[in-house]
Amino acid sequence: MRIARFSIDGNVAFGAVEGDKPDELVLDIIKGIPFADFELSGTKVPVSKVRLLPPVLPNKVIAFGRNYAEHAKELGNEVPDAPFAFFKPSTSVIGPGDAIQYPSFSEELHHEAELAVVIGRMCREVPRERANDVILGYTAANDVTARDVQKREKQWARAKGFDTSCPLGPWVETDLDLKAASDLTIQCTVNGAQRQLGRTSDMITPIADLIANISEAMTLLPGDVILTGTPEGVGPLNVGDEVAVTIEGIGTLTNKVVKRG
Repeated sequence: MRIARFSIDGNVAFGAVEGDKPDELVLDIIKGIPFADFELSGTKVPVSKVRLLPPVLPNKVIAFGRNYAEHAKELGNEVPDAPFAFFKPSTSVIGPGDAIQYPSFSEELHHEAELAVVIGRMCREVPRERANDVILGYTAANDVTARDVQKREKQWARAKGFDTSCPLGPWVETDLDLKAASDLTIQCTVNGAQRQLGRTSDMITPIADLIANISEAMTLLPGDVILTGTPEGVGPLNVGDEVAVTIEGIGTLTNKVVKRG
């Protein structure tokens, strides 16, 4: 099931996305929330009549760095001996179609296409063998990075945590199991030109181990998001660019870069 979060007539709701052709997609409005038992209402609205929002509002976004060897290499970094994580605040999250605001303190903005894992229930100290049990589903993400700031500041809070630096969407795909999610194509285009192309099977640390690693340290809550790293090919974004992240079996997340107002 593809679960989207949307607004219509000033109201916010979740809906199950039905259909295959982009111009024919409809939402069957969900009774309740997707983190508990829910029913489909049978009330349907065309996706074209609503505004798609970030598919979840995470309490925290936990991102793992340098989880693809070729990406680490292209930035002149060593492959880490163990997973290392950083945070993107909830205020960094935007949805499909929302604008990425070019931060005033940076002159080198980069895209980073990533598979995002959405946590489905509260959990802690999850053994890797049970990781699939705590996953609601998967969505596409763009870990937008102020690369020049990242290079000169030891902590990445500003470089990766600024407002609008975490586009998510367009929806959460719940029908992928962990095995399937571990071998998907990730692609990023800018103004229609391909920049990144990789597979989730190229991760250094697989999804289950990332969940086990971070849940050793902290409780994960429903709606929390884990970013799993980016393949090689990261590159610059400029004002006016349209950047799209496409993940096999999930969909395409598209955002435009604008000057910060």
